[in-house]
Amino acid sequence: MLRQVSKKTQCQVCDREDIYVSSAVGACVACLREAETLPEAVVRRHAESRRRFGLPESPPKAPDGVACPLCVNDCRIPEGGWGYCRLRTAVDGKLVHAGGIPAKGMVDWYYDSLPTNCVATPVCPGGTGVGYPAFAVCPGPERGFANLAVFYRACSYNCLYCQNTSGFKSMQPTESGRSAKELARASESKSITCICYFGGDPSVQMPHALAASKLAVRQARDQGRILRICFETNATMHPSVADRMAGLVLETGGVIKVDLKAYDETVHRALTGTTNSRTLENFARIGRRIGERPEVPLLVASTLLVPGYLDPEEVSRIARFISSVDPSIPYVLLAFHPRFEMMDLPPTSRAMARACYEAACAEGLQRVFISNEHLLW
Repeated sequence: MLRQVSKKTQCQVCDREDIYVSSAVGACVACLREAETLPEAVVRRHAESRRRFGLPESPPKAPDGVACPLCVNDCRIPEGGWGYCRLRTAVDGKLVHAGGIPAKGMVDWYYDSLPTNCVATPVCPGGTGVGYPAFAVCPGPERGFANLAVFYRACSYNCLYCQNTSGFKSMQPTESGRSAKELARASESKSITCICYFGGDPSVQMPHALAASKLAVRQARDQGRILRICFETNATMHPSVADRMAGLVLETGGVIKVDLKAYDETVHRALTGTTNSRTLENFARIGRRIGERPEVPLLVASTLLVPGYLDPEEVSRIARFISSVDPSIPYVLLAFHPRFEMMDLPPTSRAMARACYEAACAEGLQRVFISNEHLLW
């Protein structure tokens, strides 16, 4: 049976009709690239999409608020208010963390058999055996072993196509958190060879992820077994925290998978509600350390091919940036499926995926992959 594919619609700015334009954005990608500021209609859509879940409509910037420097949003939280991620509030001039205390995280986890559908599977130890014997248990895919998949229930972005809305946007700050020790204990089994933090996004709960990782790695070493630490993130954490993350991942044979959602600043803001300045900064910062462990890729980039917005031109810009950091960095192009506020867009077409693949290769990248091909039409 053929899928029903969304029809192309009219851009509300330039009136062009032969393109995909989501009602959540209103403008086509060409108009967004030319815009000096984000269209007010998109700002309202982001605010409305967050209001439904009781989330702050924008990062608070109270002049006398309590500063939270953990991510790019640099919230200044007013007394009794909440930060953009709704993880921290201000009480008596101090930050108070959801879940009880800073050492607790709003987090869930499960066990995922290796090799998984992780974006790094084509190049990581768990999927290929690269780095054996130092960082992999066998010279091929680690079948019979598992990844501890750790889902953080908060995010620094507000993607209009969010794939995990029910997983974290409905989280209530009154819920009880889970300690770093409790998470580390979940990795005790000898069948666990890697921990991958994702979400939501781990960027806004990095102190918890780093604390749990140190405990888990120490525990694994005492048992004489391999345990890699990996992150799938938008990389909006404070640069000093990104350095700590990179050091831990390098040490354990893990991979940092950074989601580069767009290169153009206005396109990125339209899709995510947030700047990509910190993401690009941290990506380049981490990329400078690739030579410290060449046998296993430290960094993998990925991009969701949102029809109408992540076109070959945008992918080319992203690929050019990646190549400027290091052309050996693997780049994974992900098929889009309609979600959240962008249900009026179709899945990524095979023709578009191929065009984006060729655009990325043309920028000198040595390893480009198309993933989630079952979603292509």
